[in-house]
Amino acid sequence: MPIKPLIGLLGVLVAALNAEFNELVMSTALVDVRGAFGISHDPGLWIESLYASGVACGMALAPWLAVTFTLRRFTLFAIGFVCCVTVLIPFAPNLTAMLGLRLLQGLGGGFTIPLLMTTALRVLAPPIRLYGLAVYALTATFTPSISTSIAAFWTDIVDWRFVFFEAAPLGAIAAVLVWHGLPQDPPRYERLHQFDWMGFLLLAAGTGSLTTLMYHGDHQDWFNSEEVCVLVLLCAIAFPLLAINEWFHPLPLLKLQMLKRRNFAYGVLGLFLFLVLSLSSSLVPQTYLVEIQGYRALQGHWITLLIALAQFLMLPAVAFLLDHKWADARGVTLCGLALICAACIGSATIDASWNREQFYIWQVLQAIGQPMVVVSLLMIATNAVQGPAEGPFASALVNTTRSLAAPVGTCIVELIERWRGALHSERLVDQVGQTRFHPQSGDAVGRAEQVARAVQTQASVLTTADTFLILCGFGGALALLVILLPVRTYPPRILFAKH
Repeated sequence: MPIKPLIGLLGVLVAALNAEFNELVMSTALVDVRGAFGISHDPGLWIESLYASGVACGMALAPWLAVTFTLRRFTLFAIGFVCCVTVLIPFAPNLTAMLGLRLLQGLGGGFTIPLLMTTALRVLAPPIRLYGLAVYALTATFTPSISTSIAAFWTDIVDWRFVFFEAAPLGAIAAVLVWHGLPQDPPRYERLHQFDWMGFLLLAAGTGSLTTLMYHGDHQDWFNSEEVCVLVLLCAIAFPLLAINEWFHPLPLLKLQMLKRRNFAYGVLGLFLFLVLSLSSSLVPQTYLVEIQGYRALQGHWITLLIALAQFLMLPAVAFLLDHKWADARGVTLCGLALICAACIGSATIDASWNREQFYIWQVLQAIGQPMVVVSLLMIATNAVQGPAEGPFASALVNTTRSLAAPVGTCIVELIERWRGALHSERLVDQVGQTRFHPQSGDAVGRAEQVARAVQTQASVLTTADTFLILCGFGGALALLVILLPVRTYPPRILFAKH
C-alpha cells in the first residue's frame, strides 16, 4: 500500500474533524458567543438552524462536485472555504452578517465531511479498509465528545474567539497533507451539463425546511404557528418530489437505487438512529450538569473527554475484532447496543445529588459500546458498495441522512423536556398543594421560594431520567433493525478476496 494516499486520507480526516469542531464546539460555547455578540435566545436559534441547513445541502453536493472537479482540488477548495468563513465570523458587524457567515460555514462543513468516506473507499485496499472505516468513525464518536473539552478550554481559559480561530491551523495542516497525498485526477467538466438542478432545489427546500422546523418548531408552539405549518407543507411536498426526481435522473445527487440493498439501507438508517442515541452520552449529561448543578463547561467536560480518549483504543480494537471471519458484525452491534442501553438505564437512576462523578461508570459503558456499534455498522454498509465508482453516491446518501440526525435528536430532547417536564411539574406542584401551605409571613414567603426551586429542580431531574429512557428506546429500535434488516457479511479483506 503506497504511503502517499494514506497521507492524503489523514489530511481529509483533519479537515473533517475541523469541520465537525466548527459545529459542535460552537454549539457548546453558544451561550458565550451569544453573550459576546449581545444576541438573545430567539435569534440565537438561527445560529444553529442555519448551520444545519448548510450542512445538509453541502453533504449532498460534495461527492458529486468532488468527482466533477477532482477529489484533490475540491477538498482543497472546501478546506480553504471553511477556514476563511470561520475566521471571519468573530468580526461580523451585525447579526445578519453573522447568520449569513454561519450558513456558509455550514455549507463548507457539509462539503468537507463526506469527502472522508469518499477518500477512504477510494484509497484503502481491502486488507486495511476496515481500519480506515474506524478512522471515519472518529467523526461520529470522537468529535461529539471532545468538542466539550475544546469549548471549555477556549471559553474559560483563553478567549471565546478561538472557538473560530482554531479552524486556521487545523485547516493549514489538512491542506498540506491533502496537497501532498491525494492524486490529481483529470477533471470531468462535462458532468456540469447534467447537473441535477431540480434535485438540488428540492433538496435545499426540503432539508432547509426540516432543519428549521426541528430547531424552531417547539419554540413556535408547533401547529399553532403559521410558520410551522408552512414548513411542514414544504417538507411534505419537497421530499416526495426529490425522491421521484433522483430515482429517474441520469446523474443524480442521491442514488436512491442503492437503498434496495438491505445492508446499505441498514447503514443509512442505522447511522441516523445511532447519532440520535449518542446524545445520551453528550448532550443530556452536559445539560443536566449545567442546568441543575451549575457547572461551567470546564467543570463538566471530563465525562465526555473520557469517551473521546477511549476511542483511540476502542476503534482499532473493534476493527481488529471484526477483521476475523468468525466475528459477526450484527452480533458485535447488538453487544454494543446492550452496553449503551445499560448505560442509559443506569443514568436514568439519576437524582438531584448527582455530579459528574456519578456519570463516570455509565460513560465507560458508552465508550465501549459506541465503537462496537458504529464500526460494525460502517462495515456492513460499505461492503454493499459495488466498486469505487459508487463510493461518492454511497457517501452522499449516508452523510446527507446523517446531517439530519443532530436537528432531529435535538428536537426530540426538547420535546421530552417540554412535555414530560410539564407533567412532572404539575404532579409535584399538586403534591405540594395538598399540604395546604399558605405563605403569610416573610419567613413563609422565603420557604415558598425554596419549595418552588426544589420543585423545579426535581422536575428537571425526573425529565432527565425520562430522556435517558426514551433514548434507550432508540437503542431498542436500532437493535430491532439489526435483527430484521442486514444479512451476514465478512471483513473486506475476506469478502473482496473472493471476487
